Amino acid sequence: MPLYVPATDGAALSRALADPDAWLVACFCAAWCDTCAEYRPKMQALSETRPQHVYAWIDIEDEPDLLGEEDVENFPTLLIQAGGRVLFYGPMLPHIGHLERVLDSLRADSPAVDTRLPDVAQRLRRGSF
Repeated sequence: MPLYVPATDGAALSRALADPDAWLVACFCAAWCDTCAEYRPKMQALSETRPQHVYAWIDIEDEPDLLGEEDVENFPTLLIQAGGRVLFYGPMLPHIGHLERVLDSLRADSPAVDTRLPDVAQRLRRGSF
């Protein structure tokens, strides 16, 4: 199973997210964003050291409907979703240690955050965005 997949590889994402309890760690970015370009290899490396999660790199200009009505205003913006529940969503400084600490602080039973986001993992699984 791929640990790190771009949103443009819908088949790989569907396979990786086949388990409805899978954790999705998604980075919303833009191709023109230099900060995102620097962050991407760090996130790929993190996916190798924490293979229990599914990591997706999602260019918001390639997938504008994925987030529904929600806008991404700052880069990188990260989403952590477990079993259809959003555990974290927001911009994060581009230091991989920040993401590592957030992941360390979350559990499957952590409270969901209040957000208007659709179930992103389900949309990726079904390719319905």
